Amino acid sequence: MLTVRTALKTDLPAIMKVLEAARQIMISSGNPNQWAKGYPTGEMVLGDIGPGYGKVLEENGEVAGYFACIPSPDPTYAVIEGGAWLEDETPYYVIHRIASYPDVHGVFKTMMAYMEGVTDNIRMDTHKDNHIMQHNLAKYGFTYCGIIHIASGAERLAYQRLQK
Repeated sequence: MLTVRTALKTDLPAIMKVLEAARQIMISSGNPNQWAKGYPTGEMVLGDIGPGYGKVLEENGEVAGYFACIPSPDPTYAVIEGGAWLEDETPYYVIHRIASYPDVHGVFKTMMAYMEGVTDNIRMDTHKDNHIMQHNLAKYGFTYCGIIHIASGAERLAYQRLQK
């Protein structure tokens, strides 16, 4: 059974192994560009961990997955093209850097159960080639809202889920 806890700096080596495994999953599923050029870096993960935004998913006491749960505002979500956010007045959380080993199951479900205790307003984005993530977003009630641009200028498909 997967559990979620706040990541510690000492988890960094295990998290980086999970991120590399997830990068390989993306490449093998036809999405080689989303996490290209060493993204996400250890420095980024430490940036998540410092304020308590980094979360690890553990299975049998071992790090099996990772995600960042970051409170708004996210500057890359300030402008959305070809659509609109479902709601743009209340605070939201953004989930970034979801990763796990290929043989770990229930990651998205466990993450979403955790997030239900945090917020009822979640935004996420993904690469157009990340069909695995798009499937999970649809399965868990996210609505496609339009296109955002990340810091590099690259386009991402933007989604929002409101629970009321």
